[in-house]
Amino acid sequence: MSLGYLLDTNVLSEPAKANPDPGVRQRLIETEGSVATASVVWHELLFGCYRLPASHRRTALEKYLQDVVAPHVPVLGYDDAAAAWHASERARLTGEGKTPSFVDGQIAAIARVNALVLVTANVRHYESFEGLTIEDWRSPVE
Repeated sequence: MSLGYLLDTNVLSEPAKANPDPGVRQRLIETEGSVATASVVWHELLFGCYRLPASHRRTALEKYLQDVVAPHVPVLGYDDAAAAWHASERARLTGEGKTPSFVDGQIAAIARVNALVLVTANVRHYESFEGLTIEDWRSPVE
């Protein structure tokens, strides 16, 4: 199966929550083998984990990241193509008065240059980037 989706931090961390969103869980099962993440997302996940004090929560999160995420979700790097696209989009958006978060720009760039759909719960962080396809897999609020 080929890659089709790039998962943002909030999507990859969802299964580790006490009450994960059922829509996200279902889509992760359905798309197994066709998802990847960005190196900066991997950093955010590890950084968040390492900041936790020694606890059952930290141990469980470390186990999830090392036993579930690491072996099953490829990590794509921020390369020269991503940097060029990011610089162009950052300049355009800054010129429009919509300066994006640098990290969000990196994530968007990695998704865009790899022709992947960016999956996030923070759609508004990415909707101004041109040529980027975005999905939110959370269950509809009733």
